[in-house]
Amino acid sequence: MSPSTPFSALTIAGSDSGGGAGIQADLKAFAAHRVHGLSAIAALTAQNTRGVTAVHVPPLEFLQAQIDACFADFDIQAVKLGMLANAEVIHLVADALARHRPTHVIVDPVMVATSGARLLEESALQALRTRLLPLATLLTPNIPEAELLLGHPIETAAEAEDAAAALVDLGAGAVLLKGGHLAEGARVVDRYFDGVTRDEFIHARLPVDAHGTGCTLASAIAAQLCCGLSLPNACEAGIDYVARGLQGGYTPGRSAVLVLDHFGAGRSA
Repeated sequence: MSPSTPFSALTIAGSDSGGGAGIQADLKAFAAHRVHGLSAIAALTAQNTRGVTAVHVPPLEFLQAQIDACFADFDIQAVKLGMLANAEVIHLVADALARHRPTHVIVDPVMVATSGARLLEESALQALRTRLLPLATLLTPNIPEAELLLGHPIETAAEAEDAAAALVDLGAGAVLLKGGHLAEGARVVDRYFDGVTRDEFIHARLPVDAHGTGCTLASAIAAQLCCGLSLPNACEAGIDYVARGLQGGYTPGRSAVLVLDHFGAGRSA
């Protein structure tokens, strides 16, 4: 495409005032992949590297206006979904996606805080299962999120493989089950399944406390899909991008929490 008509990706997610996760991380990842980033803010958070102190959900009409404005003017190849705070927001987003029908939808089901606290009410969890999973080109849950979606614990590698298949059975086109919470020694295994193809992407477990890795992974995969990669290859490239971002990560706040180096990761691709 010409420089005046770049590939575009839309993130519908929450804003992170600390700049390390959410919409801010998504837009950095899009830019590092030379994809034009669009945003529809589904939640505003007051947060930093130490935690979240407040959340504000904008009126549904305003979220709808943001989404429609983006689709009215841009050729959107991929949509990445992040923090959707309640069932009403999920239903609105699902209706919008059904109406606009983007080629790719990457669903990062932000459901569990780093502290382990559950972020979604049961009605929102059910809406996510029934409305968003059938629209998902790819679902990217971590282990606690997959446990909530399936309603049972996941404690072994075999159970993780079964969980990926069960999530596809719930309606997702494909699943990338992130393995960071699973005890597998010095490695992290992310498991991909699309109903036919199984794959494993393995990286060394880094001794760091990082912020925004899930957001970044989903948005990097969305960007790679915009650029024409197949879904398994986009997953592998996205995982490699996050690994490079972690290796160059830094601590801009007063805590020890690491923020990813997006542009270093993009330059070294």
